[in-house]
Amino acid sequence: MNCKNCGAPLKLVGDRNYLFCEYCLALYFPEATSPDGVVVLGEGEKDIKCPVCALRLTLAAIDDVRVLHCPRCRGILANQEAFLDIVNYRRARASGPPDLPRLLRQEDLRRTLYCPVCGQLMDTHPYYGPGNFVIDACIRCQVVWLDYGEVGIITNAPGWDRGR
Repeated sequence: MNCKNCGAPLKLVGDRNYLFCEYCLALYFPEATSPDGVVVLGEGEKDIKCPVCALRLTLAAIDDVRVLHCPRCRGILANQEAFLDIVNYRRARASGPPDLPRLLRQEDLRRTLYCPVCGQLMDTHPYYGPGNFVIDACIRCQVVWLDYGEVGIITNAPGWDRGR
């Protein structure tokens, strides 16, 4: 990502979710770009590609939790701890009425994805938390792949932990 003032490359500031231009000293605070709350922070690791469309994943954050994000399909790759933090934070701060319960789409269970970290087949199974959708996980690498919109499904699903 380049500076809007001078065009120089922006640097991520440590573990903070903002960027800094070393040339003109500008600070850049990226905003969430999707209903999932993804804030794109810059380039990710070169060898980690999206399991859906094979595009290089970018570094991003959801509610200050670091994840990798696909700029094309908007999927999210998170380690299991980050995923749990996102779910807990989003559900605790959810407001308004929850969505109606959804039916699980059986065709989603037949999808095969390969882990972007190790290249092995990911486990595809129903997500047993709030919401009713299929999740892809690699138990070897302890990562979870979320398709676009699934963070919103988790956030807005009915349940005792929502809005607490």
